[in-house]
Amino acid sequence: MITLSVVVPVRDGERFIADALTSLSRNARHDFEFIVVNDGSVDATGDIIDDFAGDLPGLTVVRNPAPVGLADARNTGLSAATGRYVTFMDGDDWLAPGYLTRLVEAIDGLGCDFVRADHVQVEGRKRVVHRAPLARRGVVLDPRDAILPASVRTMVDYPYAWAGIYRRSLGDLLHFPGSLHTAEDRPWIWRLHREAASFAVVSLAGVFYRRLVSGSLTQVGDERQLHFFDAFELVLKDLEPEFLPKAARNFCALLAHHLEIGDRFTPALRARFEERGAQMVRVLPPELVAESVARMSVEREATLRALVPDLPPSQHVRVRRDREES
Repeated sequence: MITLSVVVPVRDGERFIADALTSLSRNARHDFEFIVVNDGSVDATGDIIDDFAGDLPGLTVVRNPAPVGLADARNTGLSAATGRYVTFMDGDDWLAPGYLTRLVEAIDGLGCDFVRADHVQVEGRKRVVHRAPLARRGVVLDPRDAILPASVRTMVDYPYAWAGIYRRSLGDLLHFPGSLHTAEDRPWIWRLHREAASFAVVSLAGVFYRRLVSGSLTQVGDERQLHFFDAFELVLKDLEPEFLPKAARNFCALLAHHLEIGDRFTPALRARFEERGAQMVRVLPPELVAESVARMSVEREATLRALVPDLPPSQHVRVRRDREES
């Protein structure tokens, strides 16, 4: 019986995939399986993965002849998984030794549907621990109770699929919207928190997440960035009214962030991005947008008001805050 399936999608990851697989070998157990989805790589990624065949027990390699994107690559790995639990790792990240065993012990001990964990953000030699935005640790909770309040960072603002472990019996709740080539984790985390029965957060920080890697989707300014809007259309679809203020605030903050780093877009793509952004802002209830904007930094407020000049002022007291982390 397999206890844990680890799904690792990778495309053209020759610089980092050896580090990722080495870290998995330091987490290996006889009841763990590691499903690496080589998503149409054209560099040496496939050869490096093959070199680990004798060093990583439980390794299974799935090869996509042409790239299908992160969401569908993860879904391919999920379809091949046989473990009681499943977790994810990106091909340019790595894990601390023994981290996976501690994750399994956490979800075994708590008996809930899924467990979220902290992570370590890596930029060059810099290491910063990022905590999941919930103070209560090691306690089983209703996932819906971790969506609100709208005015503070909550668990739906922490969408990283690799920062946790999930019962594979959750089935379709673990699958990602394959139509998206970026922001696929946003509707995924919202659906998980709206529909799963139980979860917990634990104080483990064993995932080392490389940020600002050249070639990653967060750094690429092509048409895939327009999928950000498609992702939030999925978030908003059939959303309960009680959660709409949170979703509106979530969307507006991320839209402002994308506009702030819009220099990566061509002028034509920037125009399309701004047009889609203005359209979606106008679909949301004006009072929710105004309140969301009023709680942003001065710079972000100016960015969104330039995008939608007819946005009404907030009826509440203006709240000035430092620039928020997206």
